[in-house]
Amino acid sequence: MKKATAQFRFVLVTVITLLLVSCSGAQTTEPTPEPLPSTFAFSKGADVGWLPQMEATGYKFYDVDGTQKDCLQLLKNRGMNTIRLRVWVNPSNDKASGHCSPAETVVMAVRAQKMGMRIMIDFHYSDTWADPAKQAKPAAWANHSFAELQNDVYKHTFDVLTALKTAGVTPEWVQVGNEIPGGMLWPEGKSSNFSQLAQLLNKGYEATKAVNSNIKVIVHVDEGNNNAKFRWFFDNAKANNVNYDIIGLSYYPYWIKSDYTTTILDLENNLKDMVSRYGKEVMVVEVGGDYTLVQNTKEMLTAVINAVKSVPNNKGLGVIYWEPEGEKNWSGYQLNAWQSDGKPSPALDAFKN
Repeated sequence: MKKATAQFRFVLVTVITLLLVSCSGAQTTEPTPEPLPSTFAFSKGADVGWLPQMEATGYKFYDVDGTQKDCLQLLKNRGMNTIRLRVWVNPSNDKASGHCSPAETVVMAVRAQKMGMRIMIDFHYSDTWADPAKQAKPAAWANHSFAELQNDVYKHTFDVLTALKTAGVTPEWVQVGNEIPGGMLWPEGKSSNFSQLAQLLNKGYEATKAVNSNIKVIVHVDEGNNNAKFRWFFDNAKANNVNYDIIGLSYYPYWIKSDYTTTILDLENNLKDMVSRYGKEVMVVEVGGDYTLVQNTKEMLTAVINAVKSVPNNKGLGVIYWEPEGEKNWSGYQLNAWQSDGKPSPALDAFKN
């Protein structure tokens, strides 16, 4: 018994010594990434890729009382807890269709995290906008073989996430591709050749998990009310062994020329079908409404939030507004949620609940 007690004391002293050494050396190491949330918290957020450029051009943001404030603070005051950031490979310096480089994305992510925001990184795997109508390869990858493209996806994903980690940021979510019903990195990664698309997606997944296995990987498709499109895409994803954690959806009644009241139940049913059919979590990673229809947009946002929250067992993770701060006079974007006087649209109050 005494021998066992002595062994226990030796082990205890050893553990305490190691802990003290570890703690004493912590001051000289790189910043420790924020731990990812361990309990469920509904995500309410905004994609704000335009924000640094808006500020650089002198755009000022104001609260309802006329006081100038940080845009992120204004969003946070309206109940938002998440910031989504797109990243392009080698973007131009164009005001509205450029920037969002890896380096700029890191700076923005650090800033958002310091505001207490959760972070989502949206990899477009392009030098500019990638969406259902266009998925152009980065110029630097244009002549690469398919094997090289797989390495490109892995390295780009790994390098950006490693840069974020070094800066003290661990994203909670990573999107591998942006609105990809037609695939990405065309033509090699078109969804008409799903086996190759699957390999590219899995490289993004592998790179993400290599940086931090707790980061959840999202695969993102547009028209979240279109169940047939989602079943087609994710049936193919399953058949081709695509690895991912979350099904991401866009929902824009404006683009399908229909009021949200005619499609909101389709969105809700699709969300629930995705969970039951594939055993995945779901998230509306892009939503927006006409900035001139304030009350309608507010009601639409409330309905979308309620639809996602109605998914059983907390499998509906959250709702993110795409570029609410992109005021029309600056961006030309109809689905922003900002007023011409620099103040947030009352529509964003939907996120307070």
